[in-house]
Amino acid sequence: MAESLSEPLAGTAAVATSWLCLEQPGPWGADAITHSHLDHDVAAELAARIKGTGVRMVLIRRPGSHPDRHQPVPRRVYLAHTRPGRTWLRQGLIGEPKELLDLDFAAIGAGEAPVLGEPRTTPLLLVCTNGKRDVCCALRGRPIATTLAESHGDAVWESTHLGGHRFAPTALCLPSGYCFGRIDLDLASRLLAGAGAVTDRCRGRSTWSKPAQVGELAVRSAIGEHDPDALTVGESGEDGPLWTVEVSHVDGRRWLASVRQEDLPMRRPPSCGAAPEPATALAPAGVRLLG
Repeated sequence: MAESLSEPLAGTAAVATSWLCLEQPGPWGADAITHSHLDHDVAAELAARIKGTGVRMVLIRRPGSHPDRHQPVPRRVYLAHTRPGRTWLRQGLIGEPKELLDLDFAAIGAGEAPVLGEPRTTPLLLVCTNGKRDVCCALRGRPIATTLAESHGDAVWESTHLGGHRFAPTALCLPSGYCFGRIDLDLASRLLAGAGAVTDRCRGRSTWSKPAQVGELAVRSAIGEHDPDALTVGESGEDGPLWTVEVSHVDGRRWLASVRQEDLPMRRPPSCGAAPEPATALAPAGVRLLG
């Protein structure tokens, strides 16, 4: 439905400066953090400690079948920070998820790399396959994740909810934090090859607010910039349904991007199988070079 309405993808990415990805195989429920075999007390405590820090937690598992089996020991953990020029991605192994409670999530959200694990220098692609949350994610995401994993190994993982199920299949690229919708094998392969900041079917960089995601992508498209670390977003203001977003380049250039909220022409379901409802979308309204 979102595709038939030509609903814009920009400005629909989850907002998070940092990401915590914890391996948790087996079945996932609609709220996968609590509806899985992850210990409920540990899950609740992690959620409480992460809240308000800028960190978003997702569960990941290897592509393929997901039997209800014993949990792996040790299990894989990835941590990433997404701010341009300060991105990092670390990978490590833990014996039990409760070990993550020793992390300083406020520091991680602010961009301080933890001691856990070691740096990873190649991109990570998470493909949402949480079918209990939205069946479209499983139907469309799993075949892509499975095929990619055959050639890219542990660079590809199935993931829990990334938001925007109506754009399934959806994916997150780390450490940049760029989110994508309506992905296919070609786009996913380009992301894994380190193709930089791809604007094709990009929903935005999770680092920024939703209007800022639209403004950053508008400038990136206008100047043909593919370096993910070239652009940063500064001050933004709101005037009714219109936002102004200041975008800066590392070479000193600055732009003012205008972003407006628009009513979609038709009602659409927020996710697969849901009832249609009125909806709005963010769209670029112009880009102006400053000084």
